[in-house]
Amino acid sequence: MKTIAFFNNKGGVGKTTLAYHVAWMLGELGLTVLAADLDPQANLTSMFLDEEAIEALWWPRVHTDKANTIYASVDKLKRGLGDISEVEQCGIANSDRLFLVPGDLGLSDFESDLAAQWPNCLDRDERAFRVTTSFFRIICHAAEECGADVVLIDVGPNLGAINRTALLAADYVVIPLGPDIFSLQGLRNMGPRLRAWRRDWEERKKKNPSADLALPPGTMQPIGYVTMRHAVRRDRPAAWFGKWIARMPEAYLRDVLDDKTTEAPSAQSDPNCLGQMKDYKSLMPMAQEANKPMFLLKPADGAIGGHQSAVRNCYEDFERLSREIARRCDLPMRRDMARPSRAKLIDLSDLGI
Repeated sequence: MKTIAFFNNKGGVGKTTLAYHVAWMLGELGLTVLAADLDPQANLTSMFLDEEAIEALWWPRVHTDKANTIYASVDKLKRGLGDISEVEQCGIANSDRLFLVPGDLGLSDFESDLAAQWPNCLDRDERAFRVTTSFFRIICHAAEECGADVVLIDVGPNLGAINRTALLAADYVVIPLGPDIFSLQGLRNMGPRLRAWRRDWEERKKKNPSADLALPPGTMQPIGYVTMRHAVRRDRPAAWFGKWIARMPEAYLRDVLDDKTTEAPSAQSDPNCLGQMKDYKSLMPMAQEANKPMFLLKPADGAIGGHQSAVRNCYEDFERLSREIARRCDLPMRRDMARPSRAKLIDLSDLGI
């Protein structure tokens, strides 16, 4: 089982949208996927579940043997009454390959405890290790229960203690970038911080006081970046966006990989670029209304006429991106796996045929 985090210090770049669509596409490609919403804003949960399902999770809170959100799963640990509770992951409607560890706005209350226990790990404090590894252990339990091949982790746009704990659980990191100066500045912040977290965790792992406590490797290996939401003219990014996209290869090399000697390639040939995802405009609000990914919209959802061509293009874009992510993370893609049929993008019954 591999874990992949989608992370950027800059908000509003489409990080959660990317994680959501890659989760669906990996499911389309035959993998069993667990999505873990570790962002206190719980945006990924709101994309996967409708309002009625979210209300049942969040209000009123019901204490059972199993927790129903990520915050409920750390409740006993936070209050000093025990360790984590296993979280009851949600199955996603219309898919037998997608599961969710639901997010919770209450998770922000756990931030101060995570921050306080981080230095205590150096003193071989067992509770400090149980707090710091809580997200990793919750994810492992949930992944084992649903038989996940891969876990996709969504986190908030900050460098706080919640994200540090979430990133410790990640084998790999995908970095979404908006074509603007703010995203490039975000790389300057997050690259050094990732390296510091990795280095600090290596120091702490040696001081684990409990042999039976599973620790995350804390590799957090960046596998590349994805350019998000740029406008396209004649199949190329518009000039204004192209300016910032052209600067991404050097910024990624310097700030994320800490490589100041290699000459940066062009944006078109950059091996660190996983893909360039354009702005799909009206497909996104349509998908939000239908509570499904953009590339599975049907005429019954309002995707008629030229929209169906956009849906097919969107499918191909996300399939190409998801296969590249799977390749770089060595996900267990079967060589004989059939290519998904484009025919299912359009249900003929929706057209009255």
